[in-house]
Amino acid sequence: MNRASALSGLAVALAVSGGASHAQAPEPVPMWTPGLTMDQCRAILNPPCECDASCAPRDDRPEAIPVSVLTASDLARLDPVEVWGDRPSDAPGARSVIEAGEIRAIAADRPADILNTLPGVNIQMNSGQEHLIAIRSPVLTGGAGQGSFLILENGVPTRSPAFGNVNSLIEPHHELAAAIEVVRGPGSARVGSNAVHGLINVILAEPGGESEARVSYGSLGRWRADGAVDIGALRIAASVMDDTGWRDNTGSDQQKVSVTGTFGAGEWALVPWLSASNLEQETAGFIQGADAYRDRDLAKTNPDPEAFRDAWSARAGLRAERSLGPGKLTLLPYAHSQAMIFSQHFLPNGGLEKNGHTGGGIIARYEWPSTDDFVLRAGADIDIARGYLREVQPEPFGLFPGDQRFPQGLHYDYSVLTAMGAIWSEAEWQPNDHLSILAGLRIEEHDFDYTTRAPVGINGRFNVVADRTDHFDLVTPKLGAIWRASGNFDLYANYARGARIPQVSDLYRLQNRQRAGEIETETADSFEIGVRGEALSGRATYDLAAYLMDKEGFFFRDSDGLNVVDGSTRHAGIEASGRLDLTSGLSLSGNIAWSEQTYTFDRPVAAQQERIVSGNIIDTAPELLADGRLDWTATGTLTLSLTAEHVGKYFTDPANTATYPGHTVLGARAGWVVSPSLDAYVIVRNLTDDTYADRADIAFGNPRYFPGEPRHVTVGLSRTF
Repeated sequence: MNRASALSGLAVALAVSGGASHAQAPEPVPMWTPGLTMDQCRAILNPPCECDASCAPRDDRPEAIPVSVLTASDLARLDPVEVWGDRPSDAPGARSVIEAGEIRAIAADRPADILNTLPGVNIQMNSGQEHLIAIRSPVLTGGAGQGSFLILENGVPTRSPAFGNVNSLIEPHHELAAAIEVVRGPGSARVGSNAVHGLINVILAEPGGESEARVSYGSLGRWRADGAVDIGALRIAASVMDDTGWRDNTGSDQQKVSVTGTFGAGEWALVPWLSASNLEQETAGFIQGADAYRDRDLAKTNPDPEAFRDAWSARAGLRAERSLGPGKLTLLPYAHSQAMIFSQHFLPNGGLEKNGHTGGGIIARYEWPSTDDFVLRAGADIDIARGYLREVQPEPFGLFPGDQRFPQGLHYDYSVLTAMGAIWSEAEWQPNDHLSILAGLRIEEHDFDYTTRAPVGINGRFNVVADRTDHFDLVTPKLGAIWRASGNFDLYANYARGARIPQVSDLYRLQNRQRAGEIETETADSFEIGVRGEALSGRATYDLAAYLMDKEGFFFRDSDGLNVVDGSTRHAGIEASGRLDLTSGLSLSGNIAWSEQTYTFDRPVAAQQERIVSGNIIDTAPELLADGRLDWTATGTLTLSLTAEHVGKYFTDPANTATYPGHTVLGARAGWVVSPSLDAYVIVRNLTDDTYADRADIAFGNPRYFPGEPRHVTVGLSRTF
């Protein structure tokens, strides 16, 4: 067996599939499939193979070590995203990856600090660790915000499909992750409901890395400590944060822990993991009034000093792989549980909500090469969960004398049992050395069994429905093609349908003018084309994508506080990212994303300012997003970086009568290598101390804002062992 045939089998079994087998690989297929990088080639073969930039084979290579002698530790050296990710790096469709080194360099205090460095991503931070997500979308709230983005940890959903949370990024252990994968647009056939606008996959580090410890302190009163250590076949990582809060009567304590192992059991390669998080937060509410965020004194105030959010979560999973017959079998059993209690400071009546759910299931996948140029993958998923929600209004409230819409006392108290079953299949055909075609189809069924403990009927604005069952089906096809040109670039085209079932709160926390059972499945059809590659002899890399997405069955809450069940929207945009090495020590990287996101239906409401007319721009959907970074290695021990994050102007109301002007926030970082095992760093965020809003909108006729943090400095030390 020569080196080319050995690597070709590995490429088919690993790079194309997006997964790595830690057991003995099946007999390699006698064909070449590009996709492994030079570093990956060097990591898995000894002596290292001789690769060009695309890892194409050369006739002068010596004989290779057979694939069958590669060990689990050899395969573990592959990019973890290829093992755990939704799609491999050479598949059609837009994807970004943040590697471990960059995660640690950014030292993110909040999810937005790191994810907003990616094209088309706009995470709006609210108060403390609260946030809202946008990926090729407006910033979505409520049920739409819960269910339009799939959050994964090690490729496994962190929550069951119908129990989403707009603040779900508080749960995964991103601070010490091996990588974070972000897919923009609907996910592959491997994932189902909720991957409508995209997915975020946090990949935990496995044993084999250096032990590390990091401690930092920020001028806003924020302590952080992170550490990871290998103990035998386990890697244990922990992160803690104590934040006194820069606004009045705020502050938060957050803890996260994760444990990952690698074991063998006969022909099985096993990777178990456990992760958990806890958050105790005193929350600040919106400040109100035109341009209120510009008033530095007002920005520090907290109109709702009693607001809080307490949340905990725990997840466990196992990746079990082995060769079976002509292919590879992967099983991922998992379980998760979470609970949260918080005050609804974003609503005028200020209710208290407690919710939680416990669930689990199994993801099964099988992949085999049918012929030299044809790879088949198939899978089945099962998820069963039980959750609850209880909402109480402690104090009487009315917007005007005699207002009975927000009665004091119990609003909702229900539990729901959910069950999901799915089957899916993908086929990848490579008719020649340059062209690959990928087709996939996923079919899902969801069942709900709802029971209420609150009195049935209308109670002011709130509608408690009687016990009932509901059923939903999803069919999501995918079709893509990628052309690997003779130069250092690829062209691709991709169609994908994303879909999401209604969230439990969509279905059973109804308003007084709603009827049970009227909510349908939301679907989005996405078309995109792209090009990615290298230039200037490898000194420059680039990734350009254009997309068009039409969404039907859009579910959201209008300005009257009532749920809309049949909205429709259109999303079109262009995204570009790249990196340029200006000199051996100076590099420029960044991205820019332009989009136009519009309503494609009409919705009359009581407030003229909030009426939706087809063709209007969706509120909280900036036309322009950009992020850039200039890195300079000043000496062998000193590195300097300058960063800029831009959020363009956006409308704050559906009628497009009010706007937020946007902002640009600068930052700087200096890192100093004190010794081979000790680094020191200084990070300055909001370098020019600008006043800006993390979030701006209009509610109940009033402009309101979550103000952005003022200039602050973080100093830290990082030690490896």
